[in-house]
Amino acid sequence: MKHRLLACTLAACCAHAGAAECPPYVKHTPGGDYTSEEDRSGLSVVEKFHFSRAVETLTQGMTTSLGGDISYTLEHFPNHHRALASMAKLGLRLKSAQPVGARYTVNCYFERAIAFAPHDVTARMVYGSYLLATGQDAAALEQLDSASRLAPDQATIQYNLGLMYVKKKEYDKASAHAQKAYALGFPLPGLKNKLKAAGKWKEPPPAAMEAQEAPKAATEPAVPPVEQPSGE
Repeated sequence: MKHRLLACTLAACCAHAGAAECPPYVKHTPGGDYTSEEDRSGLSVVEKFHFSRAVETLTQGMTTSLGGDISYTLEHFPNHHRALASMAKLGLRLKSAQPVGARYTVNCYFERAIAFAPHDVTARMVYGSYLLATGQDAAALEQLDSASRLAPDQATIQYNLGLMYVKKKEYDKASAHAQKAYALGFPLPGLKNKLKAAGKWKEPPPAAMEAQEAPKAATEPAVPPVEQPSGE
């Protein structure tokens, strides 16, 4: 019920702000692709004055409101992963599609990031988490599917997709993503437990079990699962 009310509130805000523009990001200095080592050369200047730890954790703004400082950061680095996550959290906290001080809506910031850097898997994952939190399951699944195609060997993406398909009661797909997530070394048992509760979990064959015990090294983006199983 809480998520449904939140989704309705945000939907109303989005409708109200529907006429707001969402222009594409135009690269300027300092700024650019957050995942580019060359572009990140100017990142410290932006973060020093607008994206401190206090801003990231939504404790206090630096030069203006929280929305203003995060917005400034995203004006320079549209796919700044941590700034995108903070903007999403701020929108959820305020129950607003466009937090105070932000130049655009939360959705717009993600759309600008993905349009500028369509290869950025983490930006899509964070967007998927935000969409799920606001009850936009179909759109969340679309972003996670896109992320999976770009990075099929990232365990967190496979786990999140498994959770999404469990929610949709598409257990064959959920199981397939679960098997892949655990084979890649994902540590949380929540997805497995959900499939067990639905009577849909199957233990992987011995060869797959051995692979799970010694998963290959992989770099995972610092993005939590879209649904944290409580007490698991």
